[in-house]
Parts: sequence; C-alpha cells; structure tokens
Amino acid sequence: MLLFFALGLLVHFVFFASIFDIYFTSPLVHGMTPQFTPLPPPARRLVLFVADGLRADALYELDENGNSRAPFIRNIIMHEGSWGISHTRVPTESRPGHVALIAGFYEDVSAVAKGWKENPVEFDSLFNESKYTWSWGSPDILPMFAKGASGDHVYTYSYDSKRQDFGAHDATKLDTWVFDNVKDFFHHARNNQSLLSKINEEKIVFFLHLLGIDTNGHAHRPSSRDYKDNIKKVDDGVKEIVSMFNHFYGNDGKTTFIFTSDHGMTDWGSHGAGHPSETLTPLVTWGAGIKYPQRVSAQQFDDAFLKEWRLENWKRLDVNQADIAPLMTSLIGVPFPLNSVGILPVDYLNNTDLFKAESIFTNAVQILEQFKVKMTQKKEATLPFLFTPFKSLSDSKEFDILRKARSYIKHRKFDEAVSLCKELIHLALKGLSYYHTYDRFFLGINIAIGFVGWISYASLLIIKSHSNLIRSVSKEVKKPSHLLPCSFIAIGILVAFFLLIQACPWTYYVYCLLPVPIWYAVLREFQVIQDLVASLLTYPLSHFVGYLLVFSLGTEVLVLSFFYRYMLTIGLTAFAAWPFLTQLWTRAKVTSLSWTFFSLLLAVFPLMPVVGRKPDISLVMGAGLLVLLLSLYVVTSLTKRKDSFTKEELLVHLLQVLSTVLSMYVVYSTQSSLLRKQGLPLRNQIISWATLASSLIVPLLSSPALFQRLFSILLSLMSTYLLLSTGYEALFPLVLSCLMFVWINIEQETLQQSGVSCKQKVFFLVTAFFGTGNIASINSFDLASVYCFLTVFSPFMMGSLMMWKILIPFVLVMCAFEAVQFTTQLSSKSLFLIVLVISDIMALHFFFLVKDYGSWLDIGTRQLLVCTAWLCICISASPNRLWIPSDPGLDLNLLHAIHAWHVKGTP
Repeated sequence: MLLFFALGLLVHFVFFASIFDIYFTSPLVHGMTPQFTPLPPPARRLVLFVADGLRADALYELDENGNSRAPFIRNIIMHEGSWGISHTRVPTESRPGHVALIAGFYEDVSAVAKGWKENPVEFDSLFNESKYTWSWGSPDILPMFAKGASGDHVYTYSYDSKRQDFGAHDATKLDTWVFDNVKDFFHHARNNQSLLSKINEEKIVFFLHLLGIDTNGHAHRPSSRDYKDNIKKVDDGVKEIVSMFNHFYGNDGKTTFIFTSDHGMTDWGSHGAGHPSETLTPLVTWGAGIKYPQRVSAQQFDDAFLKEWRLENWKRLDVNQADIAPLMTSLIGVPFPLNSVGILPVDYLNNTDLFKAESIFTNAVQILEQFKVKMTQKKEATLPFLFTPFKSLSDSKEFDILRKARSYIKHRKFDEAVSLCKELIHLALKGLSYYHTYDRFFLGINIAIGFVGWISYASLLIIKSHSNLIRSVSKEVKKPSHLLPCSFIAIGILVAFFLLIQACPWTYYVYCLLPVPIWYAVLREFQVIQDLVASLLTYPLSHFVGYLLVFSLGTEVLVLSFFYRYMLTIGLTAFAAWPFLTQLWTRAKVTSLSWTFFSLLLAVFPLMPVVGRKPDISLVMGAGLLVLLLSLYVVTSLTKRKDSFTKEELLVHLLQVLSTVLSMYVVYSTQSSLLRKQGLPLRNQIISWATLASSLIVPLLSSPALFQRLFSILLSLMSTYLLLSTGYEALFPLVLSCLMFVWINIEQETLQQSGVSCKQKVFFLVTAFFGTGNIASINSFDLASVYCFLTVFSPFMMGSLMMWKILIPFVLVMCAFEAVQFTTQLSSKSLFLIVLVISDIMALHFFFLVKDYGSWLDIGTRQLLVCTAWLCICISASPNRLWIPSDPGLDLNLLHAIHAWHVKGTP
C-alpha cells in the first residue's frame, strides 16, 4: 500500500504540474529587434494618470443634479482632446491591467502566483524604452516596471504599504500623497540642475498611479459617497498637475496627457471577472499629438451609454486596453515595447497621414517580429516532417503584404496602407496564438493516457483486493514472461529518443514516459482483467447497464455542480428522499426525518447569491447564537450522564463557548468601527488571530470520546468561521454539521456498503466547496470577510484567510467521514480507493475543460481539477487523523444511546 500511495502521489503531482506547463506557460518571446517610427514625434514628454478601479460610467455620467463628478475631465472631452472607452481583458486585476497599459500585452494568468511586486518573466515596457520615467503611487504596482527595466532610468516613489487600509478614515489621502509628491518633485527640480536637465529631455514619461478610488470602492462600494467624492478629488488633482506642467514647461505644447484606469469594479466592490462594470474603463487624452474634439450628429454603438452620459455629440473612440501602449510610444517617439500586441489607434493621432501610416507599419513589423521568433523556436524544436506551419501567414504572404504596404505609403495611399497593416497584425496575432499552443494537444493526450492508466490500475486493485466478482486465482505459480517488461522498456527508449532528437524540455520526458510504467502495472494484472471480464459476462446485462448508468449519472452530476451550483440543490433534494425509498424509514423515523429536514435546509444554500449581496451581520449573530444554544443543549445532555465530563473537559468546552462569544463580539465591534471609519481595533485583531490559532489546537485537548471530539471540532471551527462571515454563509457549516451527525447515525444504522458511503462522501465534499461560494475564484468572495483579521491590503494573506474559510466545511465533512469509518468498521483502504477513483474520473473531465483566458472565475472553475485530483491525498493526510480518536470503540455507547432515542423515542 505504501508503494501504491507513493506512485499515486507522483502521478497526481505530475498531473497537477502539467496543467500549468500545458495551459499557463508565458506567451512571451525574446530576441526581437526594437522598432520605432522613423518620423519626429509630436511630444517630448507624456503624463500618464491611472485611476485604479475607476469605472467608465462613474466618470462620464452626470450626478442627480445634472453635474459632472469630474468637471475638468469633462471639459477636456468637450474642448481639448479625444475620449472613448478602453475595453480591458479579463482577469480585471491591477497587475494585468497595468501590464496591458504600459507593456502592451495581456499577461499570462499564472503570473499572479508570483506576486504583485515581482516579474515572473522579463518583459519590455514603455518605461523601459523611455529615456527617463518617474512614477508615484502604490508599492504593489510601481516596482514591477522598475525591476524589469534595463539600466537605471526608471524612478519610483511609493508610500508605505500600510497606507492601503480598507478601514482607513479617508482613502483619498493615497491620491493626495501622489499629487503632493509630484508638486514637491518639480519644486525641488528648480534647485537641482542635474534633475532639471533630465526632466527637460525628450522621450520622458511621468506616471501617477492613483489608488484611492479602488480602495474606497472595495471598502464602501462604487455607489457610495466615498467613491464618488474620490473621483472629484482626483479630478481636482489632475487639474492642478496639468496646470503645473503647463506652467513649468512654459506652455510649449509638447506634453501629452493620458487619463485612464486599469479596471472597473462591480456594484458590490470586487473585480476580476468580465462584467461590463469591470471591463469598461475611461480613456481621455489631450495635448501634443492628440486630436481635438470632433462634433458628430450621430454615432453607432451597441450600448446606450452616449445618451446616458449626454456625450452623443462628441465622437467616441473605443480601444482595447493593450492599444494604449503603442499609442503612447508613437506620441513620444520611443520603440514599441517588444512584447506588445496592441494595435495603434490612429484615430487618436493629430498628425499627418504619413506619420499615421508609418506608425502603424512599424507596429505591424514589431508584432510580426514576435511571430517570426516564435515560429523559428518551434520549428527548430520539431522534426521537419512533423512540423506544421501556420498556413494563413506563410513567408511569401508576409513578404507580399509588407511590400504592398510600403508601396502604398510611397504612393501616398495611406488609407490602403493602414488597412493592409492592420490585416497583417491580425494574422500575426493568430499565428502567435497558434505556435504558443502548438504542443498542447500532444502533451494533453500523453497526460490523459497516463491518468487513464492510473485510474485503471486503482480500479483493478479495488477489484483484486475488495471484490468477490472474480474467481479465485489459481495457486499455481506461473513462470513470469519477459516479453511484457522488455516491450515496455523498448517503448520507453523509443519515446525518450524521440524527445531527445527534438531537444524537448525535461518536463516533456516526465509527461511522455510516466504512462509507460503505469500501463505496464495495469497489464501485469492481466489475470484480474481476464477474471473480471469473465464475471461480467455471467452478470445480467440489464443490471450491469443500470449500475453503470447510475454511477455515470452520479459522476456527471458532481461534475456539473462545479459549473452550476443548483445541481447541488437537486442532489441534496434527491438525498432527502433516500430514507423513504429504503427500510430506514420503518426502523428509525426520527433519524429519517432529521436527514430529510437538514438535507432540504442545506439544499437552500447553493441557490443563494454568491456575489452582489450586502453584508448582513444580524445573520452572523444569529448563527453564533444558534451555536451557543446547541452548546448549551449538548453540555446539558452530557452532564446528565454520570462520569461523562471531567472538570478539564468541561473547562475546554467552556473555553470554546467563550471563544464563540468573543467571535460574535469581534464581528459586531469591527463592523461598527468600520462604519464609523475608525479602522480595525487592535484588540479585535488580536482576538481574531488568537481564535484562529487556538481553533487548530483546542480540539486536541477535548475528550477522546467520538461524539464529544466531533462537537469540539465544530465549536472551534465555527468560532473562526464566524469571524470570516458577512452574512448567511455563517449558517452553512452549522447546517452541514447537523447533517453530518445524522449521516453518522444513518451509516451506523444501515451499515451500507462502502461504495454508497463514498459516493455520498464525494458529494458532501463538493457541497462543502460550493455551498456558499466558489473555491475556483476568490472574486466570488467579499474582502469584507477578512476585515476582522486585517484591513491593510495584503493579497496573499487575505487570499489564504478566504481559502481557509472555504476549507472549513471541507474539514467538517472529512471528520464526519472518518467517524463513519470508525462506527461502521469499514475498510479504510477500500474507502480510500473508491473515493480516489471517483475523484480522478472527475479530474479527467476538468483537464480538458481548463481555460487559459477569461476571468479568475472562468479560469479558476476549470482549475478545480487540482482540488479533485488531490482529494484522495487530503483524505489520508487531513487534520481529522489528528482530531478524531484512533480507537473506533471510543464512546460508541453514546452513539448507541442516541440511536436508541431516535428509534424508540426514549433515552
């Protein structure tokens, strides 16, 4: 079993790692030649304002009095510059948004795992290509562009990260800090000759990152007065900075200003997904090289925003977010960022047609360079007879388009040249995607072959060790054949040689060679396979098909529940009717009714909204009160039994009750303090962290009696869960635990076969994951969930706390499953293997549904195969091995007493 577990651990680890290697590798390539427009640029300097978390509608719309929240910006739209909507690409997060704006490409999803401040891969950016860049703002954004820059010409000025406090009295101070420091910088430059000479150079950039709006949006929602007032503060600050720049440079007309946002925000104060409130951000440009406002009589768009914003008479120019990077580079005359995939929006440029045509031609060549490098890399790593080029953009077609575009420019057919260059850009981008995913099918098939082999081997092991389907194997020892191992060794050598001559990465060897020993192990069990087939041939076909359909249907329901939470409601409703379809109803009516009641009650939670709901502390208080009442009932019941409680055990229980009371106090106190904008009280923070730490230890100090240990685990975890709750979800673990206690009694009553228990086990695990949210996406949860622990922005700490919130119901189910195993005396090995097979079948489903594009929600949902693939490991290595007493005979008398009360109605 130990060897089997080690092999299983290796298979699942490789399966887990392959997801990132196949779907989430960096799309960037290196080795391109910098490209820049060969004509003089219109601007010497560029000022970039990024209002983090600003929605397009929040900036452009008029308030209830018909006035603009940003009068200066609106005046720019009507009298000085061009405007539009910047369409961001999901995931709508700060890091990917800024990378798209400043580097011109959409960052690989896996980059988020490397943190906000570090660069997981090297990439070029506008700042790197500039002569000098000065930036002010958040310490979570600025360093990633400074660290990746070549040389020492990108300067950053950041405030302390502790200022990013969601419970702060006034988050607009983050923006005020930026504006004040920019003013101080220019004031200091007047007395510093070295600095003065630098800021009078050409090809320089000033970047102002304004985080106040995003912070207020998270803390108070975009509909709040705080969010809207912050927009007015930013507008006033931008007005002052623009005036200062014009005055400092003597109104030389060589400064370009760009005002935009990295992402928007939902009505409930989150971002990361693809709702229009998150993907539609403002873009306002003015100054050197930018077109003046264009009055129009009518415009055609798929939305009704123009009328709502009363801007229908000013031409709206929409762009993709990555298009802003080439726009900025062309304005100041620096090379396009080497990894940019943005398309220059020439309609924003106030310049000659020649300049526009040359700029878009340079843009096309720059993207084509990436395509050629990517193609060359893949061609060199593939055998000539196996290489399949991207047919839509052959060498001859590429040369022909470039030649025609250059001819059009020479003959002053600028519109035709621009159109042709855009066509070339679109083809090159398709080719980049083609070569980036070139090996995906090959690797995916190898992983699938290996994993199917593993599932087959685990299934054969179940049949061999825990089934009476097969006839007893002959005791006659046959001389082992050398043909099978020699054949697989030859296959392994051929696969390794095939990979070697193509100079494949070492991970390819792992993915392609791992199926060889796995399938060798499967075929070694040929006798078991033969006996299984013989047994199935004697089994009634209708019964076999029926069981297969039930198993398949159950598995598919579990899979669908990962995407459609209402499937859990359907499953729980079906579970509620289960006792009435068996003899359980006649033997234990109270138990049956309890099962039905709690199943139906639990079925309500998947139908509740996950996002978009307002915090309701009264429900959290209600859940805490129910926990206290349940504790009182349990203590009263147990104390009536002689010698059921020692003084030490009673003290531990009272401490847990006190912890629940303190959690209720902290939740209420923190909510009140944040509403008064007084921040998170230190004592509340200390109590919260102490409660979290103690919840992992206190259950070990409780009575080893099974029922009391389970109840102690519930009390400890509920104290923490209350601190992490903002509404109805606080009731979820309590209802789930009640159903688990009933389940333990039912399993003891019926002593069902392990397969049924395991099917329920997997279903309850999925319910625990998705009952009140979605483990796939932190965006499904409100940051307010962690405000009892911290309010200062810390992505990984906040993410870890929310992940623990997700796992608490999961742990409760695992503990209940362990108790079922003890009380029914079922084989832990057989239960483990059955759950393993079911989980792996689900994991294989998800492997082919993984997406490398979309929101955190879309991407994360497909990555749930990681959770299911590792489910079997969690079962054996979970905390319940520590928390649940190892002696199954402990306190069975109590369970028998409870069972007798359920059956007879008397204790």
